[in-house]
Amino acid sequence: MSIRGFRVGTNLWPPLPGLSWLLGLLLGLQVARCPAFYLPGLAPVNFCEANRETANCKSSVAVYVNKLDSVESVIPYEYDSFDFCEDYAKKSLSENLGQVLFGELITSSPYKFSFNKTETCIKVCVKSYDTANEYQKKRLAFLKKGIQLNYQHHWIIDNMPVIWCWDMENGKKYCTPGFPIGCFITKSGTPKNACIMSPEFNKNNTFYLFNHVAITITYHRDSETNQGIANLVAARVDPKSYKHSDENYITCNGPPMEIPGEHTDKLTITYTYSVKFEENKNIKWASRWDYILESMPHTNIHWFSIMNSFVILFLSGMLAMIILRTLYRDIMIYNHVNASEDAQEEFGWKLIHRDVFRPPRNGMLLSVFLGQGTQILIMTFITLFLACLGFLSPANRGALMTCTIVLWALLGTPAGYVSAKMFKTFKGVEWKTNFLLTAVLCPGIIFTAFFIMDLIFQAKGSSAAMSFSTLIGVLAIWYGISIPLTFVGAFLGSRKQFRCPVHTIQIPRVIPQQTFFKKPFVGIIIGGILPFGCIFVQLFLILNSIWSHQIYFMFGFLFLVFVIFLITCSEATVLLCYFHLCAEDYHWWWRAFLTSGFTAVYLFMYAVYYFFTQLQITGTTSTILYFGYTLIMVLIFFLFAGIVGFFSCFWFVTKIYSVLIVD
Repeated sequence: MSIRGFRVGTNLWPPLPGLSWLLGLLLGLQVARCPAFYLPGLAPVNFCEANRETANCKSSVAVYVNKLDSVESVIPYEYDSFDFCEDYAKKSLSENLGQVLFGELITSSPYKFSFNKTETCIKVCVKSYDTANEYQKKRLAFLKKGIQLNYQHHWIIDNMPVIWCWDMENGKKYCTPGFPIGCFITKSGTPKNACIMSPEFNKNNTFYLFNHVAITITYHRDSETNQGIANLVAARVDPKSYKHSDENYITCNGPPMEIPGEHTDKLTITYTYSVKFEENKNIKWASRWDYILESMPHTNIHWFSIMNSFVILFLSGMLAMIILRTLYRDIMIYNHVNASEDAQEEFGWKLIHRDVFRPPRNGMLLSVFLGQGTQILIMTFITLFLACLGFLSPANRGALMTCTIVLWALLGTPAGYVSAKMFKTFKGVEWKTNFLLTAVLCPGIIFTAFFIMDLIFQAKGSSAAMSFSTLIGVLAIWYGISIPLTFVGAFLGSRKQFRCPVHTIQIPRVIPQQTFFKKPFVGIIIGGILPFGCIFVQLFLILNSIWSHQIYFMFGFLFLVFVIFLITCSEATVLLCYFHLCAEDYHWWWRAFLTSGFTAVYLFMYAVYYFFTQLQITGTTSTILYFGYTLIMVLIFFLFAGIVGFFSCFWFVTKIYSVLIVD
């Protein structure tokens, strides 16, 4: 299935794996055939041989290089940091905000090919290192450190990642959008990373550098249109290690390029490449990303995630239906007795109707959380919906993060409105203070955490370090767009409160002694289990995408799980809220928010488990960065999940007390 942006005139549903039937059911879309268009920046580039080059068809195939990263380190570095061959006419591709924040600095490289021209063992550059020279010694040490931590190249040809594939022991092929800069053998003789693939890598305490790349570029020609025009549909690389003893006579064979662990002599490294072109008549440009995903996590695990979520949704739904029938019968009996003017003793949730809307403690903080949660919820929904349509596909690098930040800034008005209106419902009067906290509190915490981690990146010389201009740009978005819009929403929301169906008496009712399982903390812990059960499979895939540098493309599945998660959060919170109301405990405001918000605690526990069982991250700095980013995600998820549970419970409580016949 393709992850490209859609073209009108083709089937709309391929970018929506696992979701086409759902949207078709909900929207009933009918896609007619009409002239095709492409999303901005994703139109095909035409290639042809040098003797056929025209204004609409070029012969030069350029290789662009992105940051280098590692599964053993959270710190990415620029391509030039490792002293590889440089392009002296260096130029950078235009970058959006998302790419800058993620440290994706895409620049040109000295690897340039002519379309459909096979080249073998071409010298690119020669690098020399003399351990007597302190600067060259540090450069070599940094290169060896990168090999030891298994840093990966990320090359791009015609907006496609160049992938590296190898055969597994089970006969399957595994591909990854990146290839290592080398491998090493430990002092005890244990091969690490790619060194296990060849018996040539066998010397103890030795680093092996992949200084040769054999690139295979696949193209497709559409015979129905222009015979000479081709589109690139695949790019694979096979990294090799060759020790070129004579840079003037290069053969690309022989022993591997060794760098002894205790190297003290002069060292010369010659970088070379080979390239060949192959025609493929089956793969078209529109589906060229499919081959990149051929060894990524398959749809089986996604379907397992959907089935798991549906089972949890079914069980919670059945329980909700039972409670709903009981509640409906209870209300009918209560209203019938009141209508007949027969005396009856009130009990359970009906007894506390004069206290159930009593304002909570720390209403200011709760209203601020509700405003921020609303902002994040709407932002997440719109972002996932656009991703399902293919607008935020991996081919459009940085678009996902850019869209998220822009939507967050533009959704300041709903945040201020909900926060101020809830604060007024809680009988609050300082709406300006409420506005400032809504606009500054949670964003300020996240910005401070990012700033601290940025200082760490700056100290390490990482490509992920933000420049001063980027920092000013982020602050400008926050203070120039988000805060003014939040003020507009707060001003409108502070003028009217939510209407409560019953009035609150001045003297609060004493809450009876609760059993252990009806205590608030126990209910909060239990309430977060069901929603987390819906998402833990998708959470594993998302964490793989973030920390193991895998491409995440199943946004259709993710959107469906997102919807199921919202429903499960609502059901779990409403059920527990009803149980506590039946126990005559009317302190439900904070409990409703924390019940579904506690799912974030399970998310953090899973992230800790994932760190120790799935990742190979080493070093204190990378560990701090990992948990720093994790805590930011946990805070955002806490606000997002909490708002779902709160307003579900708020709607439920308002609904059941609005149908009671009360004197």
